[in-house]
Amino acid sequence: MAQTNINIRMDENLKKQFDAFCSEIGMSMTTAFCVFAKAAVRQNRIPFEISADSDPFYSEVNQARLRKSIADLKAGKGKVHDLIEDDDE
Repeated sequence: MAQTNINIRMDENLKKQFDAFCSEIGMSMTTAFCVFAKAAVRQNRIPFEISADSDPFYSEVNQARLRKSIADLKAGKGKVHDLIEDDDE
């Protein structure tokens, strides 16, 4: 099978952490990326869950508040506020 090279840009600290992790489990970063690529192709999806749970914007509480606010606006229950500009910027 022919081999090819790829270049990946990532944060330097993340690279160091990932390299250390790969070393701890006995594989190179190249092997880890190949394992990921093979699993993605085989499953036809990213082979792990990607979640925004750590971002409070996506929390269920905030999403419910946003849905309620949108419904209120559509029902004409919105409030008009004056725009306050910050002259310090």
